Amino acid sequence: MDVTGAVRPAVAWERYADLDAWPTWAPQIRDVEADGRRLAVGRRGVVRARGGLRVRFVVTAVDERAMRWSWIARVGPLSLSLHHEVAPDPRGTRAGLVLEGPGPVVAAYAPLTRIALTRLVAP
Repeated sequence: MDVTGAVRPAVAWERYADLDAWPTWAPQIRDVEADGRRLAVGRRGVVRARGGLRVRFVVTAVDERAMRWSWIARVGPLSLSLHHEVAPDPRGTRAGLVLEGPGPVVAAYAPLTRIALTRLVAP
């Protein structure tokens, strides 16, 4: 999935890199508890979603120069692998996401991710 918006790529990347910023662009996230405040390989934590859902996560890859990162999110026995990318676009920024996991979970979560990505790249 790809979305585009008018914000500069560096701004969108910083919104990803700063875990405290996640609730500002991802409406499903209430807050993030983690063992650090910036994206880093091996960073672990819990995303507390609206409605009380707690999603455990581990960051599996970060490439700041390429503005790409990946993580695995788990709720009980279910897990999703999420691969994010930020890139320049003639309109400002393109945010890309590849979701991997059980089909019904991916299908249910995809609309929320589209909303979040749209907000990520919005001024």
